[in-house]
Amino acid sequence: MIKKQFLILTLLCSLSVLSQDYFPKNDGVTAKNTNFTAFTNAKIYVTPTQVINKGTLLIRDGKVVATGTSVSIPKNAVIIDVSGKSIYPSFIDMYSSFGVEKPQRSSSSSRSAQYDASRTGYYWNDHVMPENKTITAFKYDSKSATELLKAGFGVVNTHIQDGIVRGSGTLVALNEKDGNETRVLDANSGQYLSFRKSVTSRQSYPSSLMGAMALLRQMYLDADWYAKGLSKTKDLSLEALNRNQNLVQIFDAGSRANILRADKVGDAHNVQYVIVGGGDEYERINEVKATNASLIIPINFPNAYDVEDPFLASTLSLGDMRAWNQKPANPKVLAENNINFALTTHDLKSPKDFKSNLLKAVEYGLSKEKALEALTTIPAQLLGKSNVIGSLTNGSFANFLITSGDIFDKKTTLYENWVQGNPHVLEPLNTKDIRGSYEFTVAGNDYNMKIKGELSKPKSEITSNDKTLGSKITYTNDWVNIAFTTADSTKQEFIRIAATIDTNKNLSGKTIMPNGNEFSFFAKSSETEKDPSKDDTKKEKTETEKVLPITFPNNSYGFEALPKAETLLFKNATVWTSEKEGVLQNTDVLIKNGKIAKIGQNLSDRSAKIIDATGKHLTAGIIDEHSHIATSSVNEAGQNSSAEVSIEDVIDETHIGIYRNLAGGVTSIQILHGSANPIGGRSAIIKLKWGETADNLIYENSPKFIKFALGENVKQTRAQTNVRFPQTRMGVEQVFVDYFNRAKAYDALKKSGKPYRKDIELDVLAEILNKERFISCHSYVQSEINMLMKVAEKFDFNINTFTHILEGYKVADKMKEHGVGGSTFSDWWAYKYEVNDAIPYNAAIMHNAGVTVAINSDDAEMSRRLNQEAAKSVKYGGISEEEAWKFVTLNPAKLLHIDDRVGSIKVGKDADVVLWSDHPLSVYAKAEKTIIEGVTYFDLKQDEAKRTKIKDEKSTLINMMMQAKNKGLKTQPIKKKVKEHLHCDSIDNEEHQH
Repeated sequence: MIKKQFLILTLLCSLSVLSQDYFPKNDGVTAKNTNFTAFTNAKIYVTPTQVINKGTLLIRDGKVVATGTSVSIPKNAVIIDVSGKSIYPSFIDMYSSFGVEKPQRSSSSSRSAQYDASRTGYYWNDHVMPENKTITAFKYDSKSATELLKAGFGVVNTHIQDGIVRGSGTLVALNEKDGNETRVLDANSGQYLSFRKSVTSRQSYPSSLMGAMALLRQMYLDADWYAKGLSKTKDLSLEALNRNQNLVQIFDAGSRANILRADKVGDAHNVQYVIVGGGDEYERINEVKATNASLIIPINFPNAYDVEDPFLASTLSLGDMRAWNQKPANPKVLAENNINFALTTHDLKSPKDFKSNLLKAVEYGLSKEKALEALTTIPAQLLGKSNVIGSLTNGSFANFLITSGDIFDKKTTLYENWVQGNPHVLEPLNTKDIRGSYEFTVAGNDYNMKIKGELSKPKSEITSNDKTLGSKITYTNDWVNIAFTTADSTKQEFIRIAATIDTNKNLSGKTIMPNGNEFSFFAKSSETEKDPSKDDTKKEKTETEKVLPITFPNNSYGFEALPKAETLLFKNATVWTSEKEGVLQNTDVLIKNGKIAKIGQNLSDRSAKIIDATGKHLTAGIIDEHSHIATSSVNEAGQNSSAEVSIEDVIDETHIGIYRNLAGGVTSIQILHGSANPIGGRSAIIKLKWGETADNLIYENSPKFIKFALGENVKQTRAQTNVRFPQTRMGVEQVFVDYFNRAKAYDALKKSGKPYRKDIELDVLAEILNKERFISCHSYVQSEINMLMKVAEKFDFNINTFTHILEGYKVADKMKEHGVGGSTFSDWWAYKYEVNDAIPYNAAIMHNAGVTVAINSDDAEMSRRLNQEAAKSVKYGGISEEEAWKFVTLNPAKLLHIDDRVGSIKVGKDADVVLWSDHPLSVYAKAEKTIIEGVTYFDLKQDEAKRTKIKDEKSTLINMMMQAKNKGLKTQPIKKKVKEHLHCDSIDNEEHQH
């Protein structure tokens, strides 16, 4: 009977809490306390910049009524004296998944479906779900709420963290007492996006980062088309997307590189995202600032590595070591550059870690004012809720923290976290802080005691004569009870103490000896002897707070400052012009304003830096027509055509392959899409300007190229699941014919002046038909080579380049007639079935037939020695040295339509040159200087100095990490990392990496 009555009472209470104010009140007494509550004598942070000393905070009905030093307190107010305490606005986390169940991965182990046929009426790609509403999946989580409240948070902005477009979020107050009708501040608080696919979907597209970017671009175009009423069908996703466009748009980028990528997508469609970063923004702070985006910054700083094992420590990259040292200063760098940012618990294992990382950011230079802004006023402003959260101005929700003092002090205690006028007591307000250092004497023996830990759960450390004694301490109701072992180790005896704390933080009470005798006890706090005018905080700083300078890029071999163009005069060189002049002996070359200014003998220029090239060889920089270095994504394999994607979106300017290629004399490369599908993505033609941003690597007015592919890869011969069309070589041909027919019809409609739905993929294919974009095609077998030339001729265009083309020698005459070039390997063969007929004479036979021939790498290692690969054509086929050298300089420049700028040493061309120590086709030749547009990006002597500097910097960081470990800081184990070399058939990870 009693249980039944209790159940009924609980149910009635629940109904009372959850009911809205318009619900009928017929379940008993419903009187509501409307008294004021006044907190007096507090240091009140109304905002981070408006601070009131000995002020009063007056609240009523969950809202702030007044703050000030002369607030009139109503007679019916409950007055709480918080003398010596501080009051801050509660924190706001605007990027969270609080109260939302983590989406579960699809039961299928692989993605294959083009789309979910049952999902009708929505967008064709089910990683785009703007129609999702977090409020429908939200369930208040008291356990998680408690952790957040302890960390100082009062409001969280939560959402379903699944998909590329994730739908709208929900703004929630962490109000434990009331229900969702009170705690939900906004059921549609923002629209969320990312580059990550939905884990619940089996749809294969997009399978890459560049695919995700292309999908977002096409989605925005489709939404605009739909908004104009031009669609003939219903699309609930696009309706939701357009409906949500006035909400704050929050994009989970997760890294500095992806911030720039996300901003590029947004700018193209007039969307300014608020972007979730990755803590590495400091590496390219000027570029991040130029986005004009507000940021949400995680403070998940990495732990030091455990470097005691020298062999394991030697495997650590300098970039990873620097990240430990530099990331804690990231918030400071953002603030110094006036970048608007909020802080978040996102990426932390637990909110418990938030305060320690926040204090670390402050130790590394983030001002306390900026830190408080990033947790209060800035997230409130970004969410459009400055009138109700983020401050203690009149009318705001009564969301505030009561602390023992400066909230950015490690010793400060958070007593209470009030949310919407409801208190969440974390520590009793009247609890005195006993933590600190003490000295006392018992039975003639002197002792030192340190009390640490949490306010209500302290820990003691007692020493006597440099010997640490076993001790235990408890603290309740202002009484301190301490027990510790005697100094006599032969006896397990304890001395017990019971004491209270006075206003000077001294402890007084009684001591009970092991034999039962009692004495008075007094422990003097060493803090009372400190001179308050002296600041000891600087003494507490450790060497781990010394932040090492960044480089460009911020890893091994980066520049401390970007190099600049110089006027250079090479004297007495053997000059390989790759022009009709051939190889010139004892010749001077003047480089000025980034161009080749003069070629001749006895040249002079007073402003030039003289380089003695006697006995050395000067050539044009090597050009690799087919490479996959310097990119973070190679294949968009989700569809049989991915013309909409672009390698330019995913250039990785930090890739060490750039520097290594410079050391091999390479100055330009074409980064090609892979060969996962017949119609691949657009390529990027770049100069290897080590240290520059990704966008600055791309050729100005870059020729337009796209990758096509034939053979085993595209028909998925070796794929584990090959459910995608095509699966035969015949099917590959039909893909080309079908897409070009579609592109032809699309182009005709586009040119007609009638309304048309812009399709990025068909736009690109139409450029091919209009001879505005060139095809570089992965190829092996002669039958397919013939097939594609015939398809091209049917649609009245030419294939630009067949790359690989290891059976090119069989069809060289037809290639010459068609006008297609061949970019091949020097001597690769028999590494898969369709390469069985390859021969090392391939390049020579095609060249002799009149085909423009280049030697490419398609490999991060081979690209560093393309000079030697070119030399093989002298051995295999008897090609002259000069012509062989053109295979890696002028000929690839011609194939890429950049031969008017690079590829030879000619007056007026870009000063992309290499000074070799020996004959450039020799295995003994070293690139002593690699210069691009007059800027020296590689210098052999500078390389030696850099190696020494890297060694010294690693030693410094290892010592700092060992010091951190000795101080008791957490460390992480060293895990072996293998940098994957991307090839034609490399596929992105299932989850797009941040």
